[in-house]
Amino acid sequence: MGALDGKVVLVTGGGNGIGRDCALIAAQEGAKVVVNDLGAGLKGDDEGSAGPAETVAQEIRAAGGEAVSNSESVTSLKAVEGMVEQARDTFGGLHAVINPAGILRDVMFHKMSERDWDQVIEVHMRGSFNVARATIELFREQNDGAYMFFTSTSGLFGNIGQANYGAAKMGIAGLSRIIAMEGARNNVRSNCLAPVAWTRMTQSVPIKDEAAAARRKVMAEKIRADQPARFSVAMVAPAAASVSGQIFGSSGENIILYSQPRPIETCTKPEGESWTVATILSEAVPQMAPKFFDLNRAPMAGAQQPQKQPA
Repeated sequence: MGALDGKVVLVTGGGNGIGRDCALIAAQEGAKVVVNDLGAGLKGDDEGSAGPAETVAQEIRAAGGEAVSNSESVTSLKAVEGMVEQARDTFGGLHAVINPAGILRDVMFHKMSERDWDQVIEVHMRGSFNVARATIELFREQNDGAYMFFTSTSGLFGNIGQANYGAAKMGIAGLSRIIAMEGARNNVRSNCLAPVAWTRMTQSVPIKDEAAAARRKVMAEKIRADQPARFSVAMVAPAAASVSGQIFGSSGENIILYSQPRPIETCTKPEGESWTVATILSEAVPQMAPKFFDLNRAPMAGAQQPQKQPA
């Protein structure tokens, strides 16, 4: 018995990286899989190819599973609606969407073109909207549906050179949360995952020094695409029916639950008094300052931290 026996799953970006492993593992767990991948390059600036998605679908079928391929783009709502129809026509339904499809166009913000911004937002943010909008009514009607969206530490923590990517990934976290809230009464669940894995995306980051090269070697050996893929598959399984609205991370064998924004300090004036520009600067800001977040990226869970030297 597999965790997804009897279920039909759409996996976007399923031709490479985490998406590929999501499709393969979902099939191993008993799902019938629609493997979607445009087959384009990492920057999404070429026409793409049906080859990657079909190769994964063939691999699933060769192992005794059921799968079909699709090479349309998640940036088109009509194309995603076609994926849903393909799932229903081929396998009789659709129960879950795993959506890691994405591209990168890294550049410092002051040098970022409109095209760099628009294309990343279109694939990640608009693509997430499209896969949700094309499926949400079906999921609500059948009182059964699960989403695994993909966010990123580039959005949760920030990352230099990825303003477009980080903005889209934070937007996805907000989208997933609201879909979970609105879908709760109809058994529609939504979670998102910030993965760290050795994929063509992480390989594209320039190596700046020997330390970065050493870290990359460790990533290739220990932080594999199958690790976040297994978690993604687990979260869309019926056995995870109680899990929704969460932001998770996966890094190697670390499974991470992230906090979500909540107030951590409130500055209040007594009744009858009002804040002024001067008192905001002289009172409120100093009160909050000890709890400000610095500009450094937060360390990953499980990461080895430097030892403090004795004074």
